[in-house]
Amino acid sequence: MRGSWKDDYKISSDYTDFRAQCRLSSLLALMQRAADAHVDDMGVPWQEMKDSGMGWMLITLDIEFKRMPRILETVSIQTWNKGTKGVLWLRDYRVRDADGNLMIQSRSVWALVDVGKRKILRPSAFPYRLDVHAEESIGDVPDKVQVPPDVPLSEAYRMQVRYSGIDANGHLNNSRYADICLDALDEEELKLSLHNFRITYHNEARMGDDILVLRSDLSEGSIYFRGESTEGKPFFEACLVVGLQEKSSL
Repeated sequence: MRGSWKDDYKISSDYTDFRAQCRLSSLLALMQRAADAHVDDMGVPWQEMKDSGMGWMLITLDIEFKRMPRILETVSIQTWNKGTKGVLWLRDYRVRDADGNLMIQSRSVWALVDVGKRKILRPSAFPYRLDVHAEESIGDVPDKVQVPPDVPLSEAYRMQVRYSGIDANGHLNNSRYADICLDALDEEELKLSLHNFRITYHNEARMGDDILVLRSDLSEGSIYFRGESTEGKPFFEACLVVGLQEKSSL
């Protein structure tokens, strides 16, 4: 059955950080690779979609960690399409180690868009058949991230979107936003274990866009982030939950 896809990936040295653990952005890129492979296996040609002006836009991603993969470890990434809810498309993921132990699980929300008009399309506009594996679900649709109004944010740094972050759709790739958030942490915060990461994408960032990266203080294990233009247009909001130890269970 094509409703679920699974593939193995080796965590090579270029995927890892100073702790010899997989970077969050590298993990998200591998999950994206698995989803691309799954859609391709179901007979949806990427070039035809691009020629017809259609593309996928990630709205919200919620990811829970028991532990991060380590250098040269082989992990298995399973992903499946849970179907649609209104105009939204739902996709879940599980990441297991070589012994089959669950390491990571994730829920994601996508929209089908008219790339040229930057307009969300209804699922009925999609001309291809996608198998649905709704009987297995990690949980409900994740809530969008909203930085609480009583949480103050301060400027961490500024950046400009350049060649290294742009993907085939012409915008900053979804996985690179994890780097933007973690680049705002200090060395002691980076040593903490990841428990949860949730991000909502508001507006795409394109080549040459300037992003003001804001963050909150670490409070009760949580750090909030917002990326916005110099005019105040929001690109994303995110929340990172960290702790002193890896989680014992998901």
